[in-house]
Amino acid sequence: MKIVVLDGHTLNPGDLSWTRFEAMGAVTVYERSGYSAADRALILQRAQGADVLLINKTPLDRATLLALSPKLKYIGVLATGYNIVDLDAAVRAGITVTNIPGYGTRAVAQHALALLLELTNHCGLHDRAVKAGQWSSCPDFCFWDAPLTELDGKTMGIVGLGRIGQQTARLAAAFGMRVIACHHVPQSTRVAELCSWDTLLSQSDVISLHCPLTAATYHLIDRQALSKMKRQALLINTSRGPLINEADLATALHQGVIAGAGLDVMAEEPIAADNPLPNAPNCILTPHIAWASLESRQRLLNMAADNLAAFIAGQPQHVLTP
Repeated sequence: MKIVVLDGHTLNPGDLSWTRFEAMGAVTVYERSGYSAADRALILQRAQGADVLLINKTPLDRATLLALSPKLKYIGVLATGYNIVDLDAAVRAGITVTNIPGYGTRAVAQHALALLLELTNHCGLHDRAVKAGQWSSCPDFCFWDAPLTELDGKTMGIVGLGRIGQQTARLAAAFGMRVIACHHVPQSTRVAELCSWDTLLSQSDVISLHCPLTAATYHLIDRQALSKMKRQALLINTSRGPLINEADLATALHQGVIAGAGLDVMAEEPIAADNPLPNAPNCILTPHIAWASLESRQRLLNMAADNLAAFIAGQPQHVLTP
């Protein structure tokens, strides 16, 4: 069996092992193979003759899948999101496609709180200030260059109460926060009070986005939504970049409509050079790393190997359908 990994670097830059896959077939790992239709020729060249393809963000559109059929039998998406595969074309070509749900729940929720803590405690800002000599030259025993805010007693609004949303709610509650939630929530939950969208916008001191990207949630946070939030509110996004209208958010931060934002995902990734958010005040940006703890990536790799082993055994799991 020929197994080809088309973009293995982000999952495994060298600190994990492909050994389990090597036990199932001949494995070829490419660090990157391109992320657009313009790279189709290279993708086809590398994928030619593969029985199994493992991908993270490498696109497999209809034309590519037709060119690889009938040899290609299995695509393992090394992520939860799978919009990079044309599922209709895969099913018609008899290709099984699987993904990895739930592997990053703890890591992503932890990162959401890390962004929030940076916005409320400004540890990075004060670390840089100390190292720049501000403390050694300070006439007082301490100083702070930005307001420090306690989370206890504040209200956390969770948008999307799936696995990650629920874990974020638990972490927020551990800080003494009241937790409210809306959009794609269980009919009953013990981790949050359910409320309307307008109530969540108006009552939350922090809003953390954990909903999927759909036609209904595209630019969910726009100028209108931002105008309904508290001026001292903070916005966190570790879900999908296009949930936010980035131009509207940048304007809101410049105008003081809300107090700050912490974002791990952008509408275009890598971030566009002309994106307005890096120049917006009190906006913390990280490069889509909430999922990428060593433990989370190892869990993902193990689950991907389990998926392939199950497929080989004739009992495929986590199968995606159009």
